[in-house]
Amino acid sequence: MRWDAQALKPAPEVRAPGNGSPGGVTAGATGGRSPSPATDPLLPLIGLVRSVTTPEFAGVTFHEVTAKSVLNKVVAGSRMPFEWTINPYRGCSHACVYCFARKSHTYLDFDAGLDFDSQVVVKINAAEVLRRELAKPSWARQHVALGTNTDPYQRAEGRYQLMPGIIGALADSGTPLSILTKGTLLARDIPLLKHAAAQVPVGVGISLAMTDERLSEAVEPGTPGPRARLKLITRLREAGLPCGVMAMPILPWLSDSDEALDSLFGSLAAAGATGVTAGALYLKPGTREWFMQWIAREHPQLAGKYRRLYGTGSYASPEYRAWLSGRIRYFKARHGFSGAQGFSHRDLNDDPGSNDPRDDEAQYPAGSIPKVAAIPGGERASIGAAQPTLF
Repeated sequence: MRWDAQALKPAPEVRAPGNGSPGGVTAGATGGRSPSPATDPLLPLIGLVRSVTTPEFAGVTFHEVTAKSVLNKVVAGSRMPFEWTINPYRGCSHACVYCFARKSHTYLDFDAGLDFDSQVVVKINAAEVLRRELAKPSWARQHVALGTNTDPYQRAEGRYQLMPGIIGALADSGTPLSILTKGTLLARDIPLLKHAAAQVPVGVGISLAMTDERLSEAVEPGTPGPRARLKLITRLREAGLPCGVMAMPILPWLSDSDEALDSLFGSLAAAGATGVTAGALYLKPGTREWFMQWIAREHPQLAGKYRRLYGTGSYASPEYRAWLSGRIRYFKARHGFSGAQGFSHRDLNDDPGSNDPRDDEAQYPAGSIPKVAAIPGGERASIGAAQPTLF
């Protein structure tokens, strides 16, 4: 691929930095338009080096930027089991119609629909900046999660190769890390992850919520198919690495039948997954509009059912979530994933007095989160960095 020959043009003059733009990136107004491959770059992004198109990624524009920071602090009060994240890419060519991160693209003045799939921001200096940040005396070596917003192993990682430098920087600094991905390109870095796991606790998670190849191609068209991801789980386990699975989202009327769930959990057990978290489709603003358009176009007979099931909110009804939790609990037990722990939508029988759907969130499967120990002052430290606990 002659990538350098495909640059649209050097970065235009940029305006002053804005407020609240993660990773040192900000943008000007776009009106939600998506440029054709032959047009000028869409954004005056701070740090923009160039914008690139290539026939290998038809319809996708990559905006290469130099970031000032790559460590993102999780907002106070979050129920996430980590305090720091890294997103080397913004936007994702996986083009999952249900992706919960779509609205984050509007912070760059892109739209949450086609722009999210086709306008990808790449922090080309991510590893270099990260090493500087990790070298600061104030860095407490807290768990850093990758893949929490957009996938760090989307296809363009094959070109940009940002993850080896990021993994190396975290491990060398003594920082526990976790990765969540749909990308089978992760296999390239298995040797590096094994080396990192000898230095710090490491968690690995694969996102896989269906075994139906045709359905997967329809709802997540840019991802490797289910069979490829199942093979990746097996490769990770054979390498001695953990691998939890985020079986999300389960799609009402599309992937929630007993046949579909039995196939999913049976396949995950056969592949060797260390744990599974499962839950129903979550339609936050930005995602909801894009997904509902897809349902109306591809499955018009389900459009009314989805509107009734989700009402005006982001969550399926409590009745549906309670029903689904029971089916998932049954099939997890059937295939050796003991207990109900790890169901992302809380079993309503666990705490019938709680009606807060946020209680359903932030449960990660065994193997996907490195084990860390609490230390005084509310911070956390890795357990046994020399002999890491992987499971």
